[in-house]
Amino acid sequence: MTAALPHQAAAPGEPPHPAEDHRHMVRRRAITLLIIVLLIGVPAGYLLISAEQSRDSGKAKQDKYSATGLTPAWPSKVQRRLYQVPIPHPADMVAYYETNNWKTSRLYVQFRTTNAGLDAFLTGMGARRADLRRDHISINARDRAISGWSFTGPGQWWGLVHAQKNPAPTQDVILNLANPTYPMVYVVSRTVP
Repeated sequence: MTAALPHQAAAPGEPPHPAEDHRHMVRRRAITLLIIVLLIGVPAGYLLISAEQSRDSGKAKQDKYSATGLTPAWPSKVQRRLYQVPIPHPADMVAYYETNNWKTSRLYVQFRTTNAGLDAFLTGMGARRADLRRDHISINARDRAISGWSFTGPGQWWGLVHAQKNPAPTQDVILNLANPTYPMVYVVSRTVP
């Protein structure tokens, strides 16, 4: 035989609770459903939005790193500092391309600047105009093929190799002074990690 459990008696002086009416029960269930939807739906929605943004970011990075040839944009400040390519202001027609492998990393950069900008670039790199040699094509055939540069058109071609001890980068520079007011600069900076 099972003993009956005693029920808690109502506090003295308190009237017994009336049974819950239908309207109150529906309202309580609606609030409970709303809370469940908010606790599950909001985080799920956040995860979907975050996943979509992450996917879009991955596509943008994939497009950036699968690019072949020069990209018409400025290299990042980190790239310019790492490869020691101080693009002066003002400069236009700026384009770059970076390659990396286990042996050597290269940054290809081209830009057009003013005479003062050219002097600032050479000084920032640690070179001088006196280091330039006329008709010296300092960028090798392999790097010309990768970048798409030919250096065969009309112009006054000047070049220099700014060699530095590893791990500092070595820069191969070619200038086109066909327009002496706005020289065109081509640089291949390579570093060995």
